Amino acid sequence: MRIGELARRTGVPVPTIKYYSREGLLPAGERTSPNQVAYDDGHVRRLKLIRAMLEVGGLSIAAARDVLAEVDSPHRTVHGALGVAQSAVTRSASERGGQEDWERAEAEVSELVRRHGWTAKPENPGWQSLVQIVVTYRDLDRGDLLVLLDKYAAAAGELASAELAALAHAPSTDGKVEGVVLGTVLGDAAMSALRRIAQEDASSKLQGARRSA
Repeated sequence: MRIGELARRTGVPVPTIKYYSREGLLPAGERTSPNQVAYDDGHVRRLKLIRAMLEVGGLSIAAARDVLAEVDSPHRTVHGALGVAQSAVTRSASERGGQEDWERAEAEVSELVRRHGWTAKPENPGWQSLVQIVVTYRDLDRGDLLVLLDKYAAAAGELASAELAALAHAPSTDGKVEGVVLGTVLGDAAMSALRRIAQEDASSKLQGARRSA
Protein backbone atom coordinates (compact mmCIF):
# COMPACT_ATOMS: atom_id res chain seq x y z
CA MET A 1 0.00 0.00 0.00
CA ARG A 2 1.06 3.61 -0.50
CA ILE A 3 1.51 6.10 2.29
CA GLY A 4 -1.93 7.65 1.68
CA GLU A 5 -3.59 4.27 2.25
CA LEU A 6 -1.45 3.72 5.34
CA ALA A 7 -2.65 7.07 6.67
CA ARG A 8 -6.27 6.19 5.91
CA ARG A 9 -6.08 2.80 7.63
CA THR A 10 -4.41 4.10 10.78
CA GLY A 11 -5.82 7.63 11.08
CA VAL A 12 -2.27 9.00 11.25
CA PRO A 13 -1.66 11.96 8.90
CA VAL A 14 0.99 11.54 6.21
CA PRO A 15 3.30 14.24 7.67
CA THR A 16 3.15 12.46 11.06
CA ILE A 17 3.97 9.11 9.46
CA LYS A 18 7.01 10.69 7.81
CA TYR A 19 8.00 12.26 11.14
CA TYR A 20 7.80 8.91 12.95
CA SER A 21 9.96 7.40 10.23
CA ARG A 22 12.57 10.18 10.53
CA GLU A 23 12.61 9.72 14.32
CA GLY A 24 13.32 6.02 13.97
CA LEU A 25 9.97 4.82 15.33
CA LEU A 26 8.57 3.46 12.07
CA PRO A 27 10.64 1.24 9.75
CA ALA A 28 11.04 2.54 6.23
CA GLY A 29 8.76 1.14 3.56
CA GLU A 30 9.99 -0.79 0.54
CA ARG A 31 11.02 1.52 -2.28
CA THR A 32 9.35 0.33 -5.50
CA SER A 33 10.48 3.22 -7.72
CA PRO A 34 12.52 6.42 -7.33
CA ASN A 35 9.51 8.23 -5.86
CA GLN A 36 7.24 5.44 -4.63
CA VAL A 37 7.39 3.54 -1.32
CA ALA A 38 5.20 0.57 -0.39
CA TYR A 39 4.00 -0.27 3.12
CA ASP A 40 2.43 -3.45 4.49
CA ASP A 41 0.29 -4.67 7.38
CA GLY A 42 3.36 -4.66 9.62
CA HIS A 43 3.54 -0.88 9.24
CA VAL A 44 -0.15 -0.60 10.11
CA ARG A 45 0.37 -2.53 13.34
CA ARG A 46 3.54 -0.60 14.17
CA LEU A 47 1.74 2.74 13.75
CA LYS A 48 -1.03 1.56 16.05
CA LEU A 49 1.59 0.57 18.63
CA ILE A 50 3.32 3.96 18.30
CA ARG A 51 0.04 5.81 18.76
CA ALA A 52 -0.81 3.71 21.80
CA MET A 53 2.51 4.51 23.46
CA LEU A 54 2.52 8.21 22.62
CA GLU A 55 -1.13 9.20 22.84
CA VAL A 56 -2.48 6.82 25.48
CA GLY A 57 0.64 5.85 27.39
CA GLY A 58 2.02 9.40 27.33
CA LEU A 59 5.57 8.42 26.39
CA SER A 60 7.96 10.87 24.81
CA ILE A 61 9.36 10.24 21.35
CA ALA A 62 12.73 9.36 22.89
CA ALA A 63 11.19 6.92 25.38
CA ALA A 64 9.07 5.28 22.69
CA ARG A 65 12.19 4.93 20.51
CA ASP A 66 13.99 3.10 23.32
CA VAL A 67 11.07 0.73 23.85
CA LEU A 68 10.72 -0.01 20.14
CA ALA A 69 14.46 -0.61 19.82
CA GLU A 70 14.07 -3.38 22.40
CA VAL A 71 11.04 -4.76 20.57
CA ASP A 72 13.08 -4.87 17.34
CA SER A 73 16.23 -6.30 18.91
CA PRO A 74 17.14 -9.80 17.69
CA HIS A 75 18.19 -10.58 21.27
CA ARG A 76 14.96 -9.34 22.86
CA THR A 77 13.54 -11.12 25.89
CA VAL A 78 10.37 -10.57 27.87
CA HIS A 79 12.42 -9.64 30.94
CA GLY A 80 14.52 -7.17 28.95
CA ALA A 81 11.46 -5.58 27.37
CA LEU A 82 9.88 -5.25 30.79
CA GLY A 83 12.91 -3.37 32.11
CA VAL A 84 12.98 -0.98 29.14
CA ALA A 85 9.23 -0.36 29.35
CA GLN A 86 9.48 0.29 33.09
CA SER A 87 12.26 2.81 32.50
CA ALA A 88 10.15 4.53 29.85
CA VAL A 89 7.14 5.05 32.12
CA THR A 90 9.06 5.87 35.31
CA ARG A 91 10.10 9.44 35.93
CA SER A 92 13.67 9.93 37.05
CA ALA A 93 13.92 10.56 40.77
CA SER A 94 15.99 13.50 41.95
CA GLU A 95 17.05 13.62 45.56
CA ARG A 96 14.91 15.78 47.78
CA GLY A 97 15.82 16.44 51.38
CA GLY A 98 19.04 15.57 53.13
CA GLN A 99 21.18 12.49 52.84
CA GLU A 100 19.80 11.16 56.10
CA ASP A 101 16.22 11.51 54.81
CA TRP A 102 17.12 9.69 51.61
CA GLU A 103 18.88 6.84 53.43
CA ARG A 104 15.95 6.42 55.80
CA ALA A 105 13.55 6.21 52.86
CA GLU A 106 15.85 3.74 51.09
CA ALA A 107 15.73 1.51 54.15
CA GLU A 108 11.93 1.74 54.33
CA VAL A 109 11.53 0.78 50.69
CA SER A 110 13.97 -2.10 51.12
CA GLU A 111 11.94 -3.34 54.08
CA LEU A 112 8.70 -3.01 52.11
CA VAL A 113 10.15 -5.11 49.29
CA ARG A 114 11.37 -7.71 51.82
CA ARG A 115 8.04 -7.77 53.63
CA HIS A 116 6.21 -8.63 50.43
CA GLY A 117 8.71 -11.32 49.50
CA TRP A 118 9.71 -9.67 46.23
CA THR A 119 12.91 -10.32 44.31
CA ALA A 120 13.90 -6.88 43.09
CA LYS A 121 16.96 -4.67 43.12
CA PRO A 122 17.45 -0.96 43.89
CA GLU A 123 18.35 -0.51 40.19
CA ASN A 124 14.71 -1.15 39.27
CA PRO A 125 13.32 2.11 37.80
CA GLY A 126 10.45 2.11 40.27
CA TRP A 127 12.66 1.67 43.35
CA GLN A 128 14.20 5.15 43.39
CA SER A 129 10.86 6.70 42.43
CA LEU A 130 9.30 5.06 45.48
CA VAL A 131 12.15 6.31 47.66
CA GLN A 132 11.46 9.81 46.34
CA ILE A 133 7.77 9.44 47.19
CA VAL A 134 8.59 8.38 50.77
CA VAL A 135 10.97 11.33 51.18
CA THR A 136 8.35 13.71 49.78
CA TYR A 137 5.62 12.41 52.10
CA ARG A 138 7.85 13.08 55.08
CA ASP A 139 9.00 16.46 53.72
CA LEU A 140 5.34 17.51 53.55
CA ASP A 141 4.66 16.12 57.04
CA ARG A 142 2.36 13.46 55.62
CA GLY A 143 3.95 10.39 57.11
CA ASP A 144 0.40 9.18 57.77
CA LEU A 145 0.10 8.38 54.05
CA LEU A 146 2.95 5.87 54.29
CA VAL A 147 0.53 3.30 55.68
CA LEU A 148 -0.99 3.12 52.20
CA LEU A 149 2.20 1.73 50.67
CA ASP A 150 1.53 -1.80 51.87
CA LYS A 151 -1.93 -1.68 50.30
CA TYR A 152 -0.43 -0.38 47.06
CA ALA A 153 2.18 -3.13 47.21
CA ALA A 154 -0.38 -5.88 47.77
CA ALA A 155 -2.46 -4.68 44.81
CA ALA A 156 0.64 -4.27 42.64
CA GLY A 157 1.88 -7.77 43.46
CA GLU A 158 -1.43 -9.35 42.55
CA LEU A 159 -1.65 -7.33 39.34
CA ALA A 160 1.93 -8.11 38.26
CA SER A 161 1.33 -11.84 38.69
CA ALA A 162 -1.89 -11.63 36.66
CA GLU A 163 -0.20 -9.64 33.89
CA LEU A 164 2.68 -12.06 33.48
CA ALA A 165 0.34 -15.05 33.65
CA ALA A 166 -1.68 -13.55 30.80
CA LEU A 167 1.49 -13.22 28.71
CA ALA A 168 2.11 -16.94 29.01
CA HIS A 169 -0.72 -17.51 26.53
CA ALA A 170 0.96 -15.46 23.78
CA PRO A 171 2.03 -17.92 21.06
CA SER A 172 5.39 -16.30 20.23
CA THR A 173 8.22 -14.25 21.69
CA ASP A 174 7.06 -11.33 19.53
CA GLY A 175 3.63 -11.54 21.12
CA LYS A 176 5.04 -11.78 24.62
CA VAL A 177 7.39 -8.81 24.10
CA GLU A 178 4.63 -6.65 22.63
CA GLY A 179 2.33 -7.74 25.43
CA VAL A 180 4.76 -6.76 28.17
CA VAL A 181 5.32 -3.37 26.51
CA LEU A 182 1.62 -2.66 26.18
CA GLY A 183 0.88 -4.12 29.61
CA THR A 184 3.44 -1.82 31.21
CA VAL A 185 2.84 1.37 29.23
CA LEU A 186 -0.93 1.15 28.85
CA GLY A 187 -1.33 -0.74 32.12
CA ASP A 188 -0.01 2.28 34.01
CA ALA A 189 -2.50 4.49 32.18
CA ALA A 190 -5.33 2.01 32.81
CA MET A 191 -4.60 1.79 36.53
CA SER A 192 -4.46 5.58 36.80
CA ALA A 193 -7.80 5.88 35.01
CA LEU A 194 -9.47 3.14 37.08
CA ARG A 195 -8.14 4.67 40.31
CA ARG A 196 -9.71 8.03 39.46
CA ILE A 197 -13.04 6.37 38.73
CA ALA A 198 -12.85 4.38 41.97
CA GLN A 199 -11.90 7.50 43.95
CA GLU A 200 -14.97 9.32 42.66
CA ASP A 201 -17.15 6.36 43.64
CA ALA A 202 -15.59 6.06 47.11
CA SER A 203 -15.84 9.81 47.70
CA SER A 204 -19.48 9.85 46.60
CA LYS A 205 -20.35 6.96 48.93
CA LEU A 206 -18.52 8.59 51.82
CA GLN A 207 -20.32 11.86 51.24
CA GLY A 208 -23.67 10.04 51.09
CA ALA A 209 -22.92 8.22 54.33
CA ARG A 210 -22.11 11.50 56.08
CA ARG A 211 -25.33 13.10 54.90
CA SER A 212 -27.41 10.20 56.14
CA ALA A 213 -25.64 10.06 59.48
